[in-house]
Amino acid sequence: MEKHYYPWFKREDIDGFFALFQNNLANFVLIAVSMTAMGFPGSIVYGRVIPGVAMAVLFGNLYYARMAEKLAAKENRSDVTALAYGVSTPVMFIYLFAVLRPALQLTGDPELAWKIGLAACFLGGVVEVLGSFIGRWVHRHLPRAAMMGALAGVAFAFVGGEMFFMTYEMPIAGMAVLIIILLGMVVKKPMPFKIPASLFAIIIGTVLAYTIGGQDAGMITEGLSVMGFYLPRPTLGLVEGIVFIGRNMIGLFAVLLPISIYNFVETMNNVEAMASAGDEYSVSEAQLADGLGTLFGTFFGGVFPTTVYIASIGSKLMNAGRGYSILNGMVFFIASTFGVIAALSKVIPMSVIAPILVFVGISMVTQTFGTVEKKHYPAVVLAMFPYFANYLMTRFNGSAGEVVANLSSGIVPLGQGAMFTGLLWGAILVFLLDGSYRKASYAAAAAAVLTATGFMHAPNLTLLYDVRFVIGYLLVGAIIEGYRRYEESMEKKVADRSVIKLKSA
Repeated sequence: MEKHYYPWFKREDIDGFFALFQNNLANFVLIAVSMTAMGFPGSIVYGRVIPGVAMAVLFGNLYYARMAEKLAAKENRSDVTALAYGVSTPVMFIYLFAVLRPALQLTGDPELAWKIGLAACFLGGVVEVLGSFIGRWVHRHLPRAAMMGALAGVAFAFVGGEMFFMTYEMPIAGMAVLIIILLGMVVKKPMPFKIPASLFAIIIGTVLAYTIGGQDAGMITEGLSVMGFYLPRPTLGLVEGIVFIGRNMIGLFAVLLPISIYNFVETMNNVEAMASAGDEYSVSEAQLADGLGTLFGTFFGGVFPTTVYIASIGSKLMNAGRGYSILNGMVFFIASTFGVIAALSKVIPMSVIAPILVFVGISMVTQTFGTVEKKHYPAVVLAMFPYFANYLMTRFNGSAGEVVANLSSGIVPLGQGAMFTGLLWGAILVFLLDGSYRKASYAAAAAAVLTATGFMHAPNLTLLYDVRFVIGYLLVGAIIEGYRRYEESMEKKVADRSVIKLKSA
């Protein structure tokens, strides 16, 4: 059999590169803008985080290019497309708003908060690696509506909701960007000159901000001033972060576990979608590659997990090969090293970026309803509610604690461990809707255990912080079990009556 030549680069890789490039570029700029807006200094954002993420992206793109080469050799084909790879967008926002921001608020120390982010990302990478072994089992047994609903709660409150507020801080530019994003990315209308909608919106919004929107032109000079040489540097800061999490933020696992599971499940779904398009990669190897890429990035300062993109299908339709993947990794390494990302994050106002995050929030909530059974919609909504309480608690309980308490004494305890609370209430309702009463009572028992140990409804890990919540969950389980027995007895009576009627007939 004649062996097909698998090229390093071909013309179609150019289209594939630009499609993947604008996706990753948006994520890199969003990371830089969001972290600086939170209060992280440039030395950490541009000098440690961005180069570290670039190292993870470089590692993963080279790995997936190698996987494409192996598949091409195995199947003796020259039309294999490498998997698209980069920072996981939904997961990125969870890490920004549910890991890094709380860490900074708790410690008041940007360097320590960054190390906590390193530790969180490392632990998330470990879960991703484990996903290569247990991913399919988790996918089958964890109610998707519960997991997605809890994440949708974060998307609604912290991503879409709060960024909608920020859009209106610079209304001329903000609203113009928002309508372009809605037209191009929700209604899916083509933009002039076939420019990607997000890029077109950023260009128009930035021009408006500096001309009639009120943005200080001095930010352009400041952007140029931060360009420099930011070579990735190895770090073991995650060790200090892990120690701090173990002592003071153990409840962070409530966020890390479900979002990491979400990440490796999405990798599995995207790889399987690629198989349907003709390139059948190993799901477990892709999940392993994602985890290794995430872990690799943490040793250079990166605090955001990576994943396979659904955009892989688009690259396949463009007939791209492996060259677009290699080029993507190299370009972002160069852009981060020479401060291009840093300059863009200074020049582009947050109110121009915010509408894109509004779209991300819309997409995450919409995707949740689009990927679960219709009968499970109520469970999704129920799972979202605890993060509304968490938003109120984290934003106002410190400076306006009395106002929050007067509004409701349940806001703070409901907001503590909100991810677990959303997951478990969502799971309870999914199981009830499916008629799985025993599983629902087990979920209630799990909630009681997590509450009794301080993972839920407590400020930190402690035994029986507020026994009322423990009793409440035990009572929920008892009611479910009681109803199960009642229903069984009623069904038995109906069956017995049917037998009697048959006999009498």
